[in-house]
Amino acid sequence: MATLISDKYEAHKAEVNARFDQLRANEEELNRIFAEIYDMEGEVPIEVEDKYVSVARIFDTAEEIPESFKGNRYVRTKRDEIISLISYAAGCMFGRYSLDVEGLVLADAGDTVEDYLAKMPDPAHVTFMPDADNVLPITDDEYFKDDIVARLVDFIRTVYGSETLNDNLAFIADALSPAAKAAPLEVIRAYFLKEFYADHCSTYKKRPIYWLLDAGKKNSFKALFYMHRYRPDLMACIRTDYVHPQQERLRGRIADAEEELAHCEPRRKAALNKKLKQLRDQETELIAYEEKIHRFADQMIAIDLDDGVKTNYATFQDVLAKVK
Repeated sequence: MATLISDKYEAHKAEVNARFDQLRANEEELNRIFAEIYDMEGEVPIEVEDKYVSVARIFDTAEEIPESFKGNRYVRTKRDEIISLISYAAGCMFGRYSLDVEGLVLADAGDTVEDYLAKMPDPAHVTFMPDADNVLPITDDEYFKDDIVARLVDFIRTVYGSETLNDNLAFIADALSPAAKAAPLEVIRAYFLKEFYADHCSTYKKRPIYWLLDAGKKNSFKALFYMHRYRPDLMACIRTDYVHPQQERLRGRIADAEEELAHCEPRRKAALNKKLKQLRDQETELIAYEEKIHRFADQMIAIDLDDGVKTNYATFQDVLAKVK
């Protein structure tokens, strides 16, 4: 049955906020009881300030949060809830989570899709399959079949239904960037390119479990992989199955842009020259990145999860995004 995320959000918000109100009421009742027991009525405060209630309270926007909640680290917004949904979806894409079983699924070193299937109640009928090679590319357009935005669309369709897909994508985009005028998929793609990893690193206290391969500021190539599914040949796979095709694609787009520029109307030249410069900058960036990832591909490096995220991440710091 098709479901609107907006309806789920409103129901969730009502439940969370009712829990907040109930906890505050309980704490205030306890204050009254103890004030009466110790004969301190009128001498100690009974009411509990909003900032001291230690459960979540959801507001639609940050602007709606009253001053009385300042300092309450449990306050959340609609954007926070949608970011959590996207994070969970990414976890399902990697097989860390599953729509078919509760809790963690793949969380041991070197886990594979075969390990995932072995934990499913019905391996022949899995609701949402994790990515086969543990690589989710994030590029400025949908170039790969396992593009992370395309996979998110598949996830939303699987969970909430096809009939409400467009409405749900619009709701997600509006929560991420209410002022954006771009189409929902463009807003979502921009979020993955510019903000997802910072949010992920913040959630995991600068110890990310999904690692971002990042060629640079020109966005020529980015991709996520799940550290628990890392394998020594992963960098070689990324180089041959993702970086090289992306280089070929950029060369083709540059050739097309040059051809169009040679025969276009004068009024189109400025826009085409701008696009051509962007593509050439991306090509230059990706050439340098390919050389870096080539070195790691040749080394076939193994990692030990017991060494921790910080140590293992540092091993690949030349090809990974900086953790901020």
